[in-house]
Amino acid sequence: MINRSLAFVLLLAFTSCAYAAGEQTSPQPMQSCQTQVPFGWPQASRPGTTPVCRQAYVLLHDNIAKVSLWEAYTLTPQHAVGCLARVNAFAPDQSLPRGQRSELADYAKSGYDTGHIANDADMSWDPTVQRESFILSNMAPQLPSLNRGIWKELETYVRDWAYTSGHSLTIYAGSIYDVSSDRKIGPDSVVVPHAFYKIVIDDTTRQSLAFIFPHRDGLGTDLRPLQTTVASVESQTGISFPVPDSKTAVNAIWPVNLAPLEAAKKQCSR
Repeated sequence: MINRSLAFVLLLAFTSCAYAAGEQTSPQPMQSCQTQVPFGWPQASRPGTTPVCRQAYVLLHDNIAKVSLWEAYTLTPQHAVGCLARVNAFAPDQSLPRGQRSELADYAKSGYDTGHIANDADMSWDPTVQRESFILSNMAPQLPSLNRGIWKELETYVRDWAYTSGHSLTIYAGSIYDVSSDRKIGPDSVVVPHAFYKIVIDDTTRQSLAFIFPHRDGLGTDLRPLQTTVASVESQTGISFPVPDSKTAVNAIWPVNLAPLEAAKKQCSR
């Protein structure tokens, strides 16, 4: 029999989640997201998609696969040091109709993480922005070893590159999948992508880096084997990405020095 203290904790957790979902803001007009795509809009011709503009990121949602085809946002040096604690306010995208979106039940006991595409730590500089990063249209099923491993490692590096360089970075990211052949999870048949991609552009130097992550365990911690070209990402996704650099460029991966970013993060608690 559950005791009163535990019952109260469970009720509080449920109420908090319901409150977070209930105050979900409606998407903004697409022109409001122009600042997230300074080099232009990604172009993709695929039926059954819905563009969604949030305060700090924009995406094209595949209503059949129930994951985003692409997402884009710009990370400033100031926003790379977010001080808000993680909230885990996962909630379905209320702007999309049922049957065209993923639900929490789809991920439950699936063995996959609700993997952020535009990650929470890049959005932890404003409470509304952070909550919007937990909307499920910004998620895709990811193996825990990838989501918490080298995918997360690159997310950290991106914040370091923005902070230490003092340059804003534009990020494109998303899933690579085949609706007809890739595995699906949950009552809504959410597609499990067979790979993920990320393109990072330095808005000042106009150099770009591109990576493709096969969706499997054992990728290790070295990004170099995963580096590719923008052209290769376009070939595998069918999306045209506007970049200021050559689409066949393979630039040296920018150096990482996490100490200044970590020191700045420590100032959050002071």
